[in-house]
Amino acid sequence: MKLDWKLYLITGIGLISALFLLFLVNQQKAFYNKLSYSLEAKLQTEGKLTTTLLFTGDIMLDRGVEKVVKKYGEDYEFPFLKIKDYLQNADILFGNLESVISDEGYQIKPTYPFRAEPRAKYGLGKAGFDVVSCANNHSLDYGAEALRDSIDNLKQVEISCVGAGVKEEACAPVVKKKNDLKVAYLAYTYLAPEGWVVSENKTGIAWLNEKNLKQGVNEAEQKADLVVVSFHFGKEYEKKPNSHQKSYSHLAIDSGADLVIGHHPHVVQTVEQYKDGWIAYSLGNFVFDQNFSKETMKGLILEVEVKDKKIKRVTPRRVTINDYFQPVLD
Repeated sequence: MKLDWKLYLITGIGLISALFLLFLVNQQKAFYNKLSYSLEAKLQTEGKLTTTLLFTGDIMLDRGVEKVVKKYGEDYEFPFLKIKDYLQNADILFGNLESVISDEGYQIKPTYPFRAEPRAKYGLGKAGFDVVSCANNHSLDYGAEALRDSIDNLKQVEISCVGAGVKEEACAPVVKKKNDLKVAYLAYTYLAPEGWVVSENKTGIAWLNEKNLKQGVNEAEQKADLVVVSFHFGKEYEKKPNSHQKSYSHLAIDSGADLVIGHHPHVVQTVEQYKDGWIAYSLGNFVFDQNFSKETMKGLILEVEVKDKKIKRVTPRRVTINDYFQPVLD
């Protein structure tokens, strides 16, 4: 009987010890899981939160650029070959597309009409573009059918078109999320025939005026941490911004935008800080065949670093377009 009592005691102690060890193991696992989660969260909030936004100048993939691609390159990756590696540094890459990507429609504009063949979309996709402005004076060179087709072609390579479409999509911000940052993009122009302006049932472009701009920025602020407004404005080949460019750019920042990106002059203009925002009045050309002057074969890439949802650094990077209409970093 005495032996049985000792056996029960030993067995009980063994069970209690085993349960205690199991408890310790579980506590240790919970501790390391919590520690691992905390470290991961810390890395996400401290390490990954520098988001790089890149902005390029005018891109036109028709006319002389198309001829060079067909003569020297296998596809439309060719125009971007010299700068592709740098573009890959972007978390979000934006440019101004001056040629629709389509084989549909018919020529409406009598002078300088631009329409790139559909396979050109793959060049833009491989270069890494995420958003392009389609609000410019070439968007409807071949009519609404070509513009609509171009928007669809861009979607196939995961590129968003901003500033063109039917009423809802042309005037609404395009929002992109990277890391913990939401960036809203808007695009407008006043450099087009009135018949190109978007309406409820008609494909067109977002028109630049005070009312549309304020409404657009207000909507974008509700959806994103950072608001970028792209303007197709100014006068071609002028090296300084005019009063209209300054007025609309200041209005955009005063209304709540963080960045203004300008296109159309085809030459580089001023980059300046205005209050808490930044304005690049014209980034010049990026891929274009205007080889009649040195100025039109130059451009800027605006590199913007964002951390804690605030712009921390803005760096203009100069590019030169070579004889094959390829941009190269200076």
